[in-house]
Amino acid sequence: MVLGNILVTTANELPGYRITKQLGVVRGLTVRSRSVLGNIGASIQSLFGGNITLYTQLAEKARQEAYELLLTHASQLGANAVIAMRYDANEISDGITEVLAYGTAVVVEPDYSHR
Repeated sequence: MVLGNILVTTANELPGYRITKQLGVVRGLTVRSRSVLGNIGASIQSLFGGNITLYTQLAEKARQEAYELLLTHASQLGANAVIAMRYDANEISDGITEVLAYGTAVVVEPDYSHR
């Protein structure tokens, strides 16, 4: 996946590219909670079963924010790619969740030797 000018993959390498420099671990961390009104709305949704869209939206927003922070961190180090990207999430306290996006920042260049 490419966002801006940084390539991101969950794999440990990028096919067609050669890693020229490893810059270290990069991360993006966000902590989110749902408002009291949002919790009430989600409780009502849970009565009917199925997808609780209010919590789904919260989770998606948190992951996107963590991902963007990861890219910012990688960019600050001079990376043009992130390999082995992952997400992690933990509940800090009731209704408060941290979402972490992390990976290895690298500099890559096209590898023309395999063409």
